[in-house]
Amino acid sequence: MMPDVRSMTAPDTAPQAAVPVTFDDLFGWIHPAAGRRGVVLCGAGGFEQMAAHRPWRALAERIAAAGCPTLRFDYPGEGNSGDAGEARLSDHVAAIRRAVRYLRETTGVEEIVLVGLRLGANLALLSAQEEAVDRLVLLAPAATGRAYLREMRLRARTVGGVAEGATPKADAHDLSVGGFRMGSAFLADLTALDAGAIGHAPAPRTLLLAPETRTLTGRLTALGGIVETGPLPGLSLLVGDPIFAEVPEADFERITAFATDGLTIAGTAAPRRISPARLDGAGWSETPARFEPDLFGIRCLPRRQDPGAPTVVFVSTGMTVHSGWGRQTTDLARRLAGEGVPSLRFDLAGIGDSGRRPDARKPPYAPDGFADVSRALDHLAEARGPIVLVGNCSGAYAAFQALCRDARVDGALLVNLYCFDWDPNEDVDAVIRQTVGSTGTYASLLKRGATWRRLLRGEIHVRAIGGTLARRGLETAMRRLRRLMNPISPGGSVARRVARLRRRGAEIRLVYSADDPGLAALRRHLGRSPGRADRRLGTPVAIVPDVDHNFSSAAAQAMLGTHLRDLLRAVQEARASRTEARTPADARSRTAAVAGLA
Repeated sequence: MMPDVRSMTAPDTAPQAAVPVTFDDLFGWIHPAAGRRGVVLCGAGGFEQMAAHRPWRALAERIAAAGCPTLRFDYPGEGNSGDAGEARLSDHVAAIRRAVRYLRETTGVEEIVLVGLRLGANLALLSAQEEAVDRLVLLAPAATGRAYLREMRLRARTVGGVAEGATPKADAHDLSVGGFRMGSAFLADLTALDAGAIGHAPAPRTLLLAPETRTLTGRLTALGGIVETGPLPGLSLLVGDPIFAEVPEADFERITAFATDGLTIAGTAAPRRISPARLDGAGWSETPARFEPDLFGIRCLPRRQDPGAPTVVFVSTGMTVHSGWGRQTTDLARRLAGEGVPSLRFDLAGIGDSGRRPDARKPPYAPDGFADVSRALDHLAEARGPIVLVGNCSGAYAAFQALCRDARVDGALLVNLYCFDWDPNEDVDAVIRQTVGSTGTYASLLKRGATWRRLLRGEIHVRAIGGTLARRGLETAMRRLRRLMNPISPGGSVARRVARLRRRGAEIRLVYSADDPGLAALRRHLGRSPGRADRRLGTPVAIVPDVDHNFSSAAAQAMLGTHLRDLLRAVQEARASRTEARTPADARSRTAAVAGLA
C-alpha cells in the first residue's frame, strides 16, 4: 500500500544528507525530511545491530525520503556513543526516550513512530509505556528474555570463528556474542523481560512483523490497540552476518508505508538547533570526519596532544562498521587517546556510514581499497608525527596495500592477514563461504575420535570430501599458475616489497590466531622454514593460541593493544633515528650556505 501524504505548503521534499549528531552522551544520525511525523529507529543492539548497520541506514534513508524525519542512534556503550560502564536494560530504554525528545526538539515533529528490531523492539515496547508514541513497528521481538538468551548463547558458539580458528570461549558469568559483552546485571535484566507484561497499549497502531505473532497480537489487541501483522522473511538478511547483510526490500517497503501513511508535510526539511557533533570522555574528545569522495569516520583526539605523537588509522574489516567488532576499535581508540595518541577510525567505501562504491561490488579485498586509506591520510594532512595503520583480515589487506603504495605510512599492524594480494579471478563470497569448509577443517575433524566413529559407521561421505578437496587443490594450482604467468601486483613479489618497506624505514607487525587461514599465505610468500618470515620482516610473527579470528575476548584485545603500543614505540624510534642521521648533513648544508652569503 502506498502512503497517503498530505502537503500543507508543497515544499521540496527531496532527501537531504544525513547529519551526525550527539545528545546526552549518545551518537546518532538525523535524516532530515519535511514531515510532521518523526521516526526513531531502535536498533537490535550488539552483534545483531553491527550486522544490520548498513541496511538499517538504508531504512532510515528510505523513510526520510518518504517524508518523515528519522533518527538512528547507538545505545550507551555501543557504536560511537559514550562509555556506559555496567550496562543495564533500563539505560537502553532511557536512551530511546532521550532520542524521542531530541528528535522533537530538533525537527519540530508532532507525532512519533518507534521502529524496533529484535531486542530493540522489546526496548521500544518498554519505552512506549512511559513516552507518548503514535505508532509502533515491532520487528521480530523476543517473546521473553529467557528465549532471547537461549538464542544468543547458541549464536555465541558460532559467531566469530573460522574453520581453522578457535571459536570464542564462553565466560562463566557473562555472555559475549561477536565480541559484544553482556554483563551479569544486563543478563539478569534480560531474564526478567516479558514482551506480554505491559500495562497499557504502547501505541494506538502497531505493525508486528515476526515469525510468530499470535501471542503478542492478542495482548496488544486486548489492551485496545490496532495491530497489523505479517511475517518477516528478510530477518536473516538483517541480523545474520555483516558480510552477507542485505536490504530486505519487501519488508522495508511495508515498514515505510506504515510509518508514513497519512503523513502531513509542512515547512522545510532542514533540522534546527543542531550543534556540531562532539563527545568528550576521560582523556579523549571525538568529532565526526567526512572527507572525499564520500567517506566517514571518527577523529579521536587526546585532551593534550604532542604534535609529534603518532596517529593511528583504523581500517574497517569486512563489512564491520568503524566502531569495530564488539566495539573494540572505539574502546581502543579512546584508551590510546588517554595515553596521548590520536586516531581516525573510518569506513571504506561501501561500508557502514561511508558512501556506496561506484562499481556496487562488496568492499572486502576491493582492488582500489588502498585508495580510500590514502584519502584518509589526505584528511590527516596536518599530522606531524608518524602514521600507523591497523587492520584485521580484509582491513589488513587494504592496510598492507596502502603501506606499499603510500610513503606517508610509517608502519602497520596487520592482524590475520588472509592474503597479501587478491586474485581478481577469485569471488569474495565464494572464498568466505569456502573457508568454513576448508582442508584444515577436515584434517582437524579427523583427529577427533567421534569423527572416526562416524567414518566407520558410514555417516561421513569420504568420496564426496575427497572430491571436494581434489577440486580445491586443482583450483589452487591453477591460481598459482596464473599468478606466475601474470603477477597480480606490479610491485614484485611480497618478499621484495617487504624488503623495500624495510629500506624505507617502515615497521610491519603481523599477528595471527593459531591455525588462521592467512598463515598459508604468510608461509608461501615469506618462508616456510622456522624464523624465515621473522628475518624478512625484522621482527617475530606473533601466532596466538586459543583466540578466535576477531580476537574477541578482553584478554585478546589487551594483547593486540600491547602489540600496537610496541609498534608505535618502534616507529617513533625509527623516525628519531632517521632525523638524527640527517642532522649532521643538514648542519653542513647550513654552514655552507652561510659561508656562501659571506
